[in-house]
Amino acid sequence: MDKPVFVIVDAYSTGNYLPHAFHGINAIVVHVQSTPELLPTMLAPGLENFEANIVHRSIADTCEELRHFKPLAVLAGQESGVNLADALSEAMGLMTNGGHLSPARRNKYLMIERLRMFGVRTAHQLKTTNVAEARKWVDELGDKAYVVKPLSSASTDGVFICSQASELDHAFEYILSSRDIFEHSNTEVLVQSYLAGTEYIVDTVSSCGHHYICGIWRYHKIDLPNGKRIYDKDILVSHEEPIAGELSDYVRSVLDCLNIFHGPSHAEIIMTDKGPTLVEIGARLNGNMHPQYHDQCLGHNQAYLTALAYASPIRFVEEYGGQSYRLRMPAVVLNTATLQQGTINGFNQDSIDQIRKLDSVYSLSVKFPIGKLIKPTEDLLSSPLRVFLMGSTYEQIFRDCETIETKKDEIYTLYA
Repeated sequence: MDKPVFVIVDAYSTGNYLPHAFHGINAIVVHVQSTPELLPTMLAPGLENFEANIVHRSIADTCEELRHFKPLAVLAGQESGVNLADALSEAMGLMTNGGHLSPARRNKYLMIERLRMFGVRTAHQLKTTNVAEARKWVDELGDKAYVVKPLSSASTDGVFICSQASELDHAFEYILSSRDIFEHSNTEVLVQSYLAGTEYIVDTVSSCGHHYICGIWRYHKIDLPNGKRIYDKDILVSHEEPIAGELSDYVRSVLDCLNIFHGPSHAEIIMTDKGPTLVEIGARLNGNMHPQYHDQCLGHNQAYLTALAYASPIRFVEEYGGQSYRLRMPAVVLNTATLQQGTINGFNQDSIDQIRKLDSVYSLSVKFPIGKLIKPTEDLLSSPLRVFLMGSTYEQIFRDCETIETKKDEIYTLYA
């Protein structure tokens, strides 16, 4: 093949943007599917955008199939592909983040322990299957609140903030009796100290250990009637805010500790009274990444930068290595919540059009199809609408967000 070839493992969700990014730099992409069947819990890969789809059976077999294409790199398209991409890239002798710390890039307990080993600020934590052990630990911790969650899920799946023994018991029962969004059984529970402060997203792309900060977004959260908190807004932070530099320095130390030398990452960090502290980091694209939208408000997007970092590492390092983004326009991503419950039988196009005509609305994603059961929002996965907004001022954007909140429950029509 004359064109360079790159392999993407599990291009679910925003991983679907990677084929177009690589095509845009005149490259070919091959897909590796890590499971026998596609996962039903996330937006499936658009396999028509790949030269081939290889269903993984073993490292040896998959490497043999991939060698036919002579790929230059193997990367993860989504969280579920991180460990396999590490293993394949290492086995094939390609640029790699390596297998040694691969478990710590997915398992949140190992992730935090790795940072602690190198003196990076972290939460306190316990990994256990025993709720009595967890009760004893939180009593000794002495904090009013603590976090209970699965070891390796995403999108706020199975995350509980607890302050009472009954809430802890419920969280344990829920997590240990369920699967994560990647269809893996939860066999252990992670209990962590609650990090008080404002939470931020820090997105990066790296090449050969040189890190570029693609964007920093401030989370705004709301409390739901079920007692859970969800992120309803991601608010783009100006590069000129002092906090942007502090968060950037901290995330670079996290990337170095976890040997994330190549590719994208998506970190969630809380600015506590002691300084930035990691919630978790994924070696993959931001799940709210929208290439054209990010091109407008940031001047680039994480999918394009990832393709560039793998295809032209020298150019990437020269143009982006060690640097940070510049805000071009105020921007907010809104994820709405609902109390509606029932089966969707249609959409109210007038309400959809009214939202899309708002001055600062760039794009509206109506997430659920006809026939799907809609239920009261519990997490980001069950949020029914995602709206990308940008404008000349944040005041204008927030006014439009308020209008959307009055229209959101008019979008879906339900069977009586």
